[in-house]
Amino acid sequence: MYFANPKSYTGEDVLELQGHGSPAVMNLLLTRVLSLGARMARPGEFTERAFLNDKLDLAQAEAVGDLIASSSHASARAAVRSLSGVFSEQIYSINKELTDLRVYIEAALDFAEEEIDFLSSGELQSRVENLQLRFAELKKQVKHGRVLREGISVVIAGAPNAGKSSLLNCLSGEDSAIVTHVAGTTRDVLRELIQIDGMPVRIIDTAGLHQSDDPVEQEGIKRALAEMKQANRILWLVDSASDQLAAATLDKQFLSSAMRSAMLGEETEKWAADVPVDLVLNKCDLTGEPATITKVGENVVISLSAKTGEGVELLKTHLKEVAGFVDDNEGSFIARSRHLDAVQRASVSISAALKQMHLGNAELAAEDFRLGQDALSEITGEFSSDDLLGEIFSSFCIGK
Repeated sequence: MYFANPKSYTGEDVLELQGHGSPAVMNLLLTRVLSLGARMARPGEFTERAFLNDKLDLAQAEAVGDLIASSSHASARAAVRSLSGVFSEQIYSINKELTDLRVYIEAALDFAEEEIDFLSSGELQSRVENLQLRFAELKKQVKHGRVLREGISVVIAGAPNAGKSSLLNCLSGEDSAIVTHVAGTTRDVLRELIQIDGMPVRIIDTAGLHQSDDPVEQEGIKRALAEMKQANRILWLVDSASDQLAAATLDKQFLSSAMRSAMLGEETEKWAADVPVDLVLNKCDLTGEPATITKVGENVVISLSAKTGEGVELLKTHLKEVAGFVDDNEGSFIARSRHLDAVQRASVSISAALKQMHLGNAELAAEDFRLGQDALSEITGEFSSDDLLGEIFSSFCIGK
């Protein structure tokens, strides 16, 4: 099948060979094509050519890879929206407004000798303030899009026999981890990728943290600490049935710096100092207490039963809330960490421009608007480095 430029996927002349038969037949065809001078495509080369030939912008090109790698219906739908240009259209719209503002400011500089204060115009300041509101909404959407793509990493930690493996099994819906009454059953890190209403969550079960002379347990504890350092959130499990008094004390004093250090231990605290910790009081089925959740700032104290599943839905809802995930994904698009970084830098530049306008510094305001525009242009690829392009397309599957 022949696809003439510019209507092919890459914007170039493309010949597609389709064959019937077994993999052996297809390999014979491929071998013959290569012998006639063709070569194997690099990872992402077709999409890279589409980008370089202006068939797709960079955000749309990334969405191709994200669609292939989608792990849920929600993330697949969001990737399709990005591929269709929903995300890019918002960037282009804001960039057009930035261009208009720069033109206005440049005009003010050209007529600096006139006794007219362009920068104090109420209409101009109102436009910039409205632009800030658009940035705030865009940042919210990009954060949600990043969660749809990347999800969050949650480490289950605590003392031996607190019920960590039981909670992993309960969340995953499978018997992924061995559960016994013998302390120290889990000696290595266990990982499960689950979906909470379309949000990817990497659940990591770790070895029980305690003093041990066993070299195998020591290695397991070392790996647990390393996972805690890299996590987005830590669920610290306590066996509320074994020591109800200690659990009640933790409940009341949770998140005080002294209690956190005492609970996690100095070594653990050093590794996980910047990671939010939620206290999970497990085995409420044995204590007779109802499943509850109490917010303490951005963290929670939650009572649940990993064995019966009571209270686990409360935990799932909490994880969605702290990740910024919403169940209504209509209109959402897929996004990456680099997109959020670019939007944040652009937003800071716009705020700085407004400040310079209040001070009457037209030249500095114009420069801040330019910096904001450059940051946004990185998302669509109008302003990007070859290193960035190489990194993005190298993560694609072979060919596509």
